[in-house]
Parts: sequence; structure tokens; C-alpha cells
Amino acid sequence: MATTKAAQQAQAKAEYNAFLAVCPSRQLLDRISDKWVVLILCALGGDTPEQSGASPTPRAMRYSELARLLVGVSQKMLTQTLRSLERDGLLTRSVTPTVPVTVTYELTDLGLSLHHMTRGLRHWAQTHMDEVLTHREHYDAGNS
Repeated sequence: MATTKAAQQAQAKAEYNAFLAVCPSRQLLDRISDKWVVLILCALGGDTPEQSGASPTPRAMRYSELARLLVGVSQKMLTQTLRSLERDGLLTRSVTPTVPVTVTYELTDLGLSLHHMTRGLRHWAQTHMDEVLTHREHYDAGNS
């Protein structure tokens, strides 16, 4: 019986192909490629400007901490993004009955594994931004 279940799981994994429009992994790629998702994962993973150069240490953060750190995110977008990440099992939301209520968010093991990848994306973007801007200027000058 266990062999049959293992074979079914292997077949299901083999059927995930993000190049196909009907593949559910494409929806997940849409979600995790969002800038707010990347920044939330980096923040909860401890990869923040305050820890620049240090080895990141994941930590729980309150909603207000995330809102302050993610300059430009609207309350609606932050709430929607946190809910979707919780739904996907990438973070947990903990409510402590205090006055006022304390709500914290923390990466799950699954979220932490994704954080390791998004951290690299954020670092690459910050490191190569000058080169990208130079290429944009050259491209725009040649196409105007």
C-alpha cells in the first residue's frame, strides 16, 4: 500500500510543469514573485538593513514593525499579502490576548526555505542596480 501511495506522489510531482497554463505551480510562482512577498520573507528571515553584513536570524515581527520596515506598502496590501502567505503555510500568525491585542508573524520551516532564495534575489537586485540603470539609459538613448 505504501508503494502505491509513493508512486502516486511521484506521479503528481512529475505533473507539475510551470510552463503549462493549467499547472497550479504557476499560481504559486505568481505569488512568490511579488515584491511585497520577497520583502516580507526577507524581513521575517532577519535579512533587514539593521542586520546588514550579519548572518540573518529569523524572528517574529508585529504587523506595525513590518509596516514601518516596508516603506510604501499600503495597509490593505500588507494585510492581503500576510494572509496569502499564511494560507500557503509560509508564515504563522500568533495572537496574544493583551490590551491591545498583540499579533505577530513568523516564518514556518517552509517559509524559511523560500526566504533563503528570496534573500539572494534581493541581494542581487541591490548589487546590480547600477548596471541595470546604465543599460536602461543606453537602451533608451538608442531607441528614442
